[in-house]
Amino acid sequence: MAAQQKRRAPTLRTNILLLLLCGFIAVAVPAYWGFTTVVNSTVAQLGRLFAEKQVLFDRSRGMGALTQEVALAENLTRSPVIAEWARDETDPAKKGRAIAELEQYRQAFADHSYFFVVNASGNYYYNDAQNSHAANPYSFTVRRDNPSDQWYYATVALDAGCHLNVDHDDELDVTKVWINCVLRDGPTVLGVLGTGLDLTTFIRDVVAFPQRGVQAIFVDGAGAIQAHRDTRYIDFHSLTNAINEKKTIFSLIDRPEDRALLRQMLADVTTDKVEVRSNFMQVDGRQMLVGVGYLDKLGWYNVALMDIDAVIDRSLFLPIGLLLAATMIVVALVIAFIVKVSVGDRLARVEKGVVAVSEDVTAPVAADPGNDEIGRLSQSFATMASTVQDNMRTLERLVEERTAELQSLAYRDQLTGIANRRGFASGFEQVKAGSKAEARLALLLIDIDRFKEINDRLGHQTGDEVVVEVARRIAAVLRPADVCGRWGGDEFIVLFSDLGMRPLKLIADAVHRGLCNPVELKNGASVLVTVSIGACLVEPGETLEQVADMADAALYVAKENGRNRVSVYDPTSERSHAGVQGG
Repeated sequence: MAAQQKRRAPTLRTNILLLLLCGFIAVAVPAYWGFTTVVNSTVAQLGRLFAEKQVLFDRSRGMGALTQEVALAENLTRSPVIAEWARDETDPAKKGRAIAELEQYRQAFADHSYFFVVNASGNYYYNDAQNSHAANPYSFTVRRDNPSDQWYYATVALDAGCHLNVDHDDELDVTKVWINCVLRDGPTVLGVLGTGLDLTTFIRDVVAFPQRGVQAIFVDGAGAIQAHRDTRYIDFHSLTNAINEKKTIFSLIDRPEDRALLRQMLADVTTDKVEVRSNFMQVDGRQMLVGVGYLDKLGWYNVALMDIDAVIDRSLFLPIGLLLAATMIVVALVIAFIVKVSVGDRLARVEKGVVAVSEDVTAPVAADPGNDEIGRLSQSFATMASTVQDNMRTLERLVEERTAELQSLAYRDQLTGIANRRGFASGFEQVKAGSKAEARLALLLIDIDRFKEINDRLGHQTGDEVVVEVARRIAAVLRPADVCGRWGGDEFIVLFSDLGMRPLKLIADAVHRGLCNPVELKNGASVLVTVSIGACLVEPGETLEQVADMADAALYVAKENGRNRVSVYDPTSERSHAGVQGG
């Protein structure tokens, strides 16, 4: 009998181990699948947040490189000296004044070059950074029968304003991002003038910014590629190329449904539905995250292609996976030890504790008071359960902290520290939901007067200092129940709670007086800042969009009446009534 038991013992032990192994595999496979799913979902969410920041970053670099040049070129089209010469090109005095004006702008342009085509004669005048054409700016005459000159005739056929075109000028043998501005006298075209940015320099400084797994592309309204780190993909002569000859961003997308989605994304950012759109698409046989933004006033879009696996290293999640695997192995070994030494009721109590913890990790575990193997095992299990509970609480706290950080990035303006548009919308809904039925809310829309002039005259760094100081002053006058946010580049929005019409006017005037004071700059200088304020009361049931429109209408009246004042929206009148100028 003893010999027979010895023969059975190894078989029973083996069966128990095999059963335990099967159970471990049965848990490990779905656990691995679940862990992989969570990692993929987390990577995708982080990728989308990173894509939004990347698109805004690329947009900022593109706008920084081009906006000032376009603004200078637009100012040049308004020069009466240039217009007079275009009307009478043969007058030496007018020509001298015009060339001097062009030379002044040439020094201001980043490329230190200009061009001017007189429409009446077709004469093309040009000078570059080396001042090579100072003695005689005339270079050649554009002709309608010359294919190389078709850009000019395509440009004059466009609407007034400035238009970007990436092109190689065969006569000058230069390749640039050309800024072509149409000079008009009413309906009459006097010519086309502008400047250019060296394409190689633009690509180096803006497009080929070294970032692992990220590729920046700029396209025009038709999707034609205007800037790409590989110049073979650039659609030169976009103004004159037929649509079927253009090298477009859509040709890089593999699937038709993704191309249609990309077109919709471009349309969405154009119509201000959203500032940034992103989605996963198949690009050159790989799954890529594609983000798009719109360069308003330039007519271009910036497209960011992101290889998520290159941007976000999945090995960062490896320690968590190893911890989970180690925890599972420890649990399996503990269960194996319990099965090996368990007997009778004491085993049932241990099993009851295991079942309770498996159903609810926070369930209390009673340790066996014995001092033998089963008692020590029971006490060890109780300690492990307590450690798991502590770890779970710690993990929950870490998740809450990380979630709060991500929410801060999504709802907080990074420059000023106050809420962004999304964060203000959330605060608006919370205040409305927490307000009493008889309470009324009030909204202020605040716009910094002539902010563009501050940027153009003193630089964007000064503009940022002004924006930060105005935001600080606004936040300083708020009560705990009030909400403020940055509504746009130079616009702020404030929500006051439970006010009547008279308190609104008083508070709006007080806010106006507090904001219209000089701003001390970091360099020791100061800049005088005034604001225009549009105010309105919020009735129950009104949405943020509705009250923002009313406040915007009041703000328009304040600006129309000379700026630097408060205007309160009057729902009984087509126009709001403006307050007396403050300060």
